[in-house]
Amino acid sequence: MTGLGAAAPDFLLPDVVSVQTVSLASFAGKKGLLVMFISRHCPYVQHVKQELARLGTDYREKELGIVAIASNYVPQYPDDSPESLREFAAELALAFPVCYDESQEIAKAYQAACTPDFFLYDESRRLVYRGQLDGSRPKTDIPVTGADLRAAIDALLGGREIAATQRPSLGCNIKWRPGNEPAYYRV
Repeated sequence: MTGLGAAAPDFLLPDVVSVQTVSLASFAGKKGLLVMFISRHCPYVQHVKQELARLGTDYREKELGIVAIASNYVPQYPDDSPESLREFAAELALAFPVCYDESQEIAKAYQAACTPDFFLYDESRRLVYRGQLDGSRPKTDIPVTGADLRAAIDALLGGREIAATQRPSLGCNIKWRPGNEPAYYRV
């Protein structure tokens, strides 16, 4: 896992909705940046998709930039194509860009491992949280609240210390193009 304090890797990716290029500079002036790796077909993302939409709505007027990135290998997972992701963003009325990482180089740069995977950066774009949304999982009775991630976001925006105990995300592995699996994934 990427260590806390690591710098956010830059990226230049197309937003599947606006078709505009999105980068770290797109969020200049924001106190924090949440980078989420998602997949439309993943049951873990399907389980939390309404909460992802609420995050965008709840923090839209706050000093937090949010971007979702999809990096799955589309020929084998067509539900993660830009067209399908555009439908997904419209269905949920997502209030943040959803970008497509066709080369999978951005997922590698972030050391993303699964969907959903969450990376929260401070104003200097240093990693302050890499963990789960909350304790809910598909087929459990635990409600989806976003409690863990929201606590980290609220602490960051409120100038408070973020809890040192961070539980990693759990979800579907990123679907790498055959032969493109990163070294950290094979370990």
